[in-house]
Amino acid sequence: MATYKEQNKLNVPHLRFPEFEGEWEKCKLGYIATLTKGSGISKDQRSATGTPCILYGELYTTYKSEVIDYVVSKTDISDKNLVRSCANDIIIPSSGETAIDISTARCVLSPDVLLGGDLNIIRLKDGDGRFFSYQLNGVRKHDIAKIAQGVSVVHLYGESLKGLTVSFPSNKEQQKISTLLSLIDERIATQSKLIEKLESLIKGIAQKIVHSNKTNVRLSECVECSSSTLQESDVCEHGAYPVYGANGIVGYLDNYNTEGEAVYIIKDGSGVGTVSYVTGKCSATGTLNTLQAKEGYSLQYLYYLLKVFNFEPYKTGMAIPHIYFKDYGKAKFFCPSYTEQLQYAKSLSAIDSKLLVEKNILTSLSMQKKYLLRQMFI
Repeated sequence: MATYKEQNKLNVPHLRFPEFEGEWEKCKLGYIATLTKGSGISKDQRSATGTPCILYGELYTTYKSEVIDYVVSKTDISDKNLVRSCANDIIIPSSGETAIDISTARCVLSPDVLLGGDLNIIRLKDGDGRFFSYQLNGVRKHDIAKIAQGVSVVHLYGESLKGLTVSFPSNKEQQKISTLLSLIDERIATQSKLIEKLESLIKGIAQKIVHSNKTNVRLSECVECSSSTLQESDVCEHGAYPVYGANGIVGYLDNYNTEGEAVYIIKDGSGVGTVSYVTGKCSATGTLNTLQAKEGYSLQYLYYLLKVFNFEPYKTGMAIPHIYFKDYGKAKFFCPSYTEQLQYAKSLSAIDSKLLVEKNILTSLSMQKKYLLRQMFI
C-alpha cells in the first residue's frame, strides 16, 4: 500500500493500494443509485421455513459487519406486496433512537431476500455495494447524522440520502478495498466466536460445580460485605489508585479502601447483580457491595460461583432495582476444602487469562478496521 503524506489532490485517500492512481469521483448518492423502501414484516411473522428475510432490528442485533452473506431469518407469509432484494443492495434504517446509530449500512449479497419495513434500500446503478456500505458506516457516518430528522425518534428519508455526497474510485479499486475489509470482518467474526466459546466454557464449569454438588454453607459465612459512601463526583481524573464503579474504573484517588482482592457486586440500577473480581489497592463507589473472603475460603472461587448465581429472587424495587447482602448473603453455596477451592479457581482463572488475551486481539482487529475505514476512504 502507498501512503500520501502531502496531498496535492483533494480527492484521493491517505492510504491506497500502489497499483491505483488518479482522483476519485465525487457526486450525490442520488446520481449513482435509486432509493426505495422495504415493506413491513414483523418479528412474529418469522418462521422456520420460507423465504429469507431481513428485519430492521436485525441490522443492530444480528448482522454485525457491513456485508450480509448469509440471511438468518425466514418468513412464510405471502410475499405478493413485499420487496425483494437485488444482489449488491445496500440497506440502512429509516428510523432509530439516535442520529449516529441510524448510520448502520449493510450490503445484501443475495438476491430475492425480503426486506422489511423501516429500511431504506440503496440500489446502485454501478459499483460495489460492499464499498459503499463501508463508506456510509465510516467517513459518511456524521454526514448521515446531519440529515437525519427528529428528536425522540430519528428518521432518515430516502430523499435526504439522495443528496448525500459520496466519493469512489474505479470498480476494480472498490472491489480490492472491500475484499480487504471483508477479510478483516471474517477474522473479527471468528475471534468473537472464540471468545463466546471461552465464556461459555467458564460458565459451564461454574454451573457444573453448582448443580453437581450439595450446598453446604451460606455466602455470609464465607465473606465479609462492606460498602462506601464514595460518589463518582468525589474521584479525580488522575491519582495513585483506581476507583471502581458500575462501569469499571471511573477515576482515581491517592488513597484506597480495599487491599488484596475483592469481589464487587452492583447493588442497584440497571446492572444490578453484575459481579467483578479485582486485586490490588483500590476503592469502590457506593453503588457497589465489596466482598472479601473470610479465613478458609477462596474469594476467586466464590467469584466464579457468583458469576452464575441468580440474583433475581433477591431484587427489590420497581423503577430502580436493588439487592441487599442481608438477603442474598443467606443463599447457600457448595464450598469444598480450601485446597479444592484453590484448584477450581486456578483452572477457571487460566481460562479467564486466555479469554483476556483473545479479547485484546479482538480489540486490536477492531481498531485496525477503524483505522482503514478512516484512511482508505474520502
